[in-house]
Amino acid sequence: MFILIKEDRGMLAENLKKIRKDKGYTQEILAEKLNVVRQTVSKWEKGVSLR
Repeated sequence: MFILIKEDRGMLAENLKKIRKDKGYTQEILAEKLNVVRQTVSKWEKGVSLR
């Protein structure tokens, strides 16, 4: 298990959102591909939860 510091969470969140948009995916499409709900993707992109 590893712990992400606040800056790492922010960078990961920004990168996830950028890559998602570059691929032309909505949060809903990405969520379906990852077998999670859209709200989870939203939280990841906000850096709120990275589980």
